[in-house]
Amino acid sequence: MIETADSRGGAVDRPTVLIVDDEPDLLELVSLTLSRMNLQARTAADVSSARRLLKAEKFDLCLTDMRLPDGDGLDLVAWIQQNRADLPVAVITAHGNIESAVRALKLGAFDFVSKPLDLGVLRKLVGSAIKLGSARTADRTSLTFRGTRLLGHSEIMEQLREMVARVARSQAPVHIYGESGTGKELVARLIHESGARSEGPFVAVNCGAIPTELMESELFGHKRGSFTGAVVDKKGLVQSAEGGTLFLDEVADLPLHMQVKLLRVVQEKTVRPVGESREETIDVRILSATHKNLAELVGQGLFREDLFYRINVIELRVPALRERAADIPEIADAILQRLGRRANTEPPQLAPDAIELLQGYPFPGNVRELENVLERALTLCTGGTINADHIKLRGAGTRPTATPEVQSPVNMEESGPALGDKLEDMERDAIIKALEKTRYNKTAAAKLLGMSFRALRYRVKKLGIE
Repeated sequence: MIETADSRGGAVDRPTVLIVDDEPDLLELVSLTLSRMNLQARTAADVSSARRLLKAEKFDLCLTDMRLPDGDGLDLVAWIQQNRADLPVAVITAHGNIESAVRALKLGAFDFVSKPLDLGVLRKLVGSAIKLGSARTADRTSLTFRGTRLLGHSEIMEQLREMVARVARSQAPVHIYGESGTGKELVARLIHESGARSEGPFVAVNCGAIPTELMESELFGHKRGSFTGAVVDKKGLVQSAEGGTLFLDEVADLPLHMQVKLLRVVQEKTVRPVGESREETIDVRILSATHKNLAELVGQGLFREDLFYRINVIELRVPALRERAADIPEIADAILQRLGRRANTEPPQLAPDAIELLQGYPFPGNVRELENVLERALTLCTGGTINADHIKLRGAGTRPTATPEVQSPVNMEESGPALGDKLEDMERDAIIKALEKTRYNKTAAAKLLGMSFRALRYRVKKLGIE
C-alpha cells in the first residue's frame, strides 16, 4: 500500500484523493497516476479505515472499489452522502457489472469507472471531480444562475432549482420529463452550466428530427468509404460533445436498433463510428428528455427496459405552466422584453385584467403557447399597454386557425370546442375538489392549486361554480 504525501512546502495545497481498495497493485497504479496529475493520494484498505480518514482529514475526491473486506462500496457512498455530502465520490466496478454502478449513482456517486482501469478515463473522471470541488468554493447560488436562468419564484420552481443544483454535482445520467413547451432543454442547459462540464460543449440532439437511415452516422460518425457518399471521415454528435454534455431530446423517438447502440455508449463510455473496426473512448454526460411516458413505452415493447434504467438514474420533472400560475407575470414580462429587443421597440406593459386572464388559463401548450399568445397580443396592441382585449386564447372565444393542408375547417369545428369543453370540465372538477378539501376557503384552495387568489376567483366566475 502506497501513500503519497509530499512534506515539501506548498504540497499541502494540492488536491487530495482518498483511494479505497484492498488490491495493492491497483492502489499503486492509481497513486502513481494521481501523482503525475500533481495530486496527493491517501489510501485505505477497507470501509472502516476510510471512514476514520474521512472524519480526520479533508479530501477533494474519494475513489472506492465496490468489494471491500468489511463491507460494500455502496455503504461508503451512502455514508459519505450523509456525513460529507460536499465530497464527490466515484466507484470502481467490475467489468460488465453496470447494475452496481447504477445503484451507486442513484445513491449519489459522482461517476464510475470499470476494471480493468482505463487510465485515460480515470484521469478525465478525476479532473472533472476536482474541477467540481473547486467550483463549490464559490457561491452555489450564483453558479446556478450564471447564463441560463429559470424564471419564477413559486415553491415548485424553487424545488426544481434545488434539484438542478444537486444533480449538477454528479455525472449520473438525468432524464427530464414534462409536457411539451415547459422548457426541458432549458433545464438541461442549466444542469450543464452549473456543473463541472460547464466549459465543455453542450450538444443538443433532437432524436425525432434525424432520418432513421442517417441516425447512426449522425450520432456516431463514419469513416471515409464506409458507405456510398461517405467521401470524408465525419465526427458524430456524440464525439462532438467530448468533455461536455450530450442532450438527447425526445429520446423516446429513437428506433430500437439505435437504442441498443446508445446503451453501449452509456454503459461502456465507448462509441464505434460506422465503418470503423475499433471503439473510441468518450467522456460525455448523457441528459435526455421526452414528453412521453417512457415507462409505458417500455411496457408496450417500444423502448428497451435496460436503456430506460440506464438513462433514468436521476429523474427530473419540469412542472406545467398551469401548476405555477403565480409565475406568469414574471415570465410574460421577460418574453415581452425579448420580443421588444427583437423588434427594436419599447416593450409594452401588461394590464391587470390581461394578467388575470392569463393566470386563469390552463395553457396546454405551456410557456411556448404563452410566448405565442404574447407575440400575437404585441401586434394587436397600439399603445404601450396590453389589456385583456388583446389576449386571444384557445377556448375563450377564439380558435387557432389551420391551413387546409394541416386540418380542414370542418374538422376544426368538430374538434376545437370539444377539446375546450373537456379542458373546462377537468378544470372545474379540480377547482371543486380543492374547494371541498379546504372547506371552501378560496385562499387555501388557490394555494393548493398553485394559482393566485385573483386567478381562482376569475376561474370560479367564468366556469359558473357556485
